[in-house]
This record gives sequence, structure tokens and C-alpha cells, in this order.
Amino acid sequence: MAVSYKKLWHLLLDKNMKKKDLQEIAGLTQYAMLKLGRNEDVSTEIIGKICQALNCSTEDIMEFQQND
Repeated sequence: MAVSYKKLWHLLLDKNMKKKDLQEIAGLTQYAMLKLGRNEDVSTEIIGKICQALNCSTEDIMEFQQND
């Protein structure tokens, strides 16, 4: 099962934010942002920081997709 952060990028667009803005307000490292951009697994701590910074839930920023 793979994870997709497409919802996160759409949410940032809706909020007129850039990835760099998210990185700063959520206190994320450049490495974490790189992993998110590649749809790689990140820790629940990172997901929590994003949700807190954007005042949203996990369903608003990510979804699981079946591997073919």
C-alpha cells in the first residue's frame, strides 16, 4: 500500500501557501519536505505537525492507495 500527499499540495494551494511556508510554520526539515514530495513514508510526528499547523486532520492531507 502506498501513500499519496496530493491532498496536502491541493490544501496548500487553497490556502495560498508554498511548501516553504509549510516547512516554516510546521517546523519541518528540508529532508521531511523532500520525502513528502516523493510520497515516501514519514513519521506520525511529522504528520501531526502538519495537521496542527494547517488545523486539519490526516484525511485532509493524505490517502492510501493500493499497489497494483
